[in-house]
Parts: sequence; structure tokens; C-alpha cells
Amino acid sequence: MENKNPLSPHIQIYRWHVSSLVSISHRITGIINIVAITIICIWVSLLVLGDMNYNFINQFLNSIFGKFIALGLVWSFSFQMLSEIRHLIMDMGYGFELQTTRITGLIVIFGSFLLTILIYLIGKNFI
Repeated sequence: MENKNPLSPHIQIYRWHVSSLVSISHRITGIINIVAITIICIWVSLLVLGDMNYNFINQFLNSIFGKFIALGLVWSFSFQMLSEIRHLIMDMGYGFELQTTRITGLIVIFGSFLLTILIYLIGKNFI
């Protein structure tokens, strides 16, 4: 006889929390940031090989898609930074209460968007 019950808590029975979303997003943005840092290092190293290689990537970053990618990376780095600060505070033994984890999770989520907007406005010389 086949057992159809899940072996561990499953999406069907598990309620999502802000902490779950922040935790999963933290891991995903960490991977994205490692790839982005590698690509940025390659881009900078292309300066040694001449203007043509640098200009190709510069043209890409000036396209609509390139700007979208750059803005997404700014959000990813912002999210990762704020989430790391949250983890450092939790590593010191603070913020494990349910209400506190919910509030700090929301601060990470909304703060990353606000920080991205702020960095964009600074980059456009609006601030």
C-alpha cells in the first residue's frame, strides 16, 4: 500500500510567513550577487583588453534591458545587505520574537525597495 502523505511539512499544509520569504529570497539574492560580482569583475578586467570590449558592455548597460538588469542588481544587493544586518542582529541573540521577526522581515523587504529607489535617484542626480 502506497503512503501519499508528505514526509515533511509541505507547501499544501505549511503557512508562509515573512521570515520564510526573506530567508528564501536571501539565498536566491546571494547566488545572484555572486554571479553579478563575477560578471562585474570580468567587465572591469576587459578594460585591460581595450575600448572595444568595454564599449560592448557599456552599450548593453545603456539599453533598456541593461538598465533593468542593473536596477535589479541594485535591489538584489540592497536586499542582501539589509538581510545580512538582520542576521547579524539575530546572531547576537536579539529579535527572535514572532512579532519582531515579522517587523524586521518587512523592514528588509520594503527597505530594499526604498534603498533601490534612493540609489537610483542619487544616480540620476535628483538628490
